[in-house]
Amino acid sequence: MGELREPLQQLAECGLPAALEAMGERWSFMILRAAFNGVRHFEEFLSEISIARNILANRLTRLTESGILHRTPCPDDRRKVEYRLTEKGLDLLPAMIALRQWGEKWGTGVLSNPVLVDDRDRQPILPVTIRSHDERVLGHMDLSWMNTADIKPISSDTDEVDNRVRKLSAI
Repeated sequence: MGELREPLQQLAECGLPAALEAMGERWSFMILRAAFNGVRHFEEFLSEISIARNILANRLTRLTESGILHRTPCPDDRRKVEYRLTEKGLDLLPAMIALRQWGEKWGTGVLSNPVLVDDRDRQPILPVTIRSHDERVLGHMDLSWMNTADIKPISSDTDEVDNRVRKLSAI
């Protein structure tokens, strides 16, 4: 990948450690997977993913404190609590799908069933890919690190370039 290396010692400037800190480990991903599948209540998480009660409580607290889940009283029973994905949590969907696809390819070697499809066409989704600004699919040999100050606009719309840089820096 490219000539300029990412400064690997500068953890504060990289989003990966922050993401790993927020998500933690396997159980956090399993809770998130369940939340994407409509699981909302502590007891449902407990039975759906077969997790120990203390670990579930710890991970739900962590995901809530990280802003990935939001904890609210149930509208029909104020004694119960619902855990719902926040916008921050919903933004993890592409990462979750990419990890699942990677696991299907390199872990189990078997496509999952049921298959994730798009609602409109009812066809399986494509593999998650890295795409260029003009939608080309990129491989690792097509990538380079570059300082944001050195990125030159390719069009007269600098807002578009600024938005792309902002999105990239959020990764």
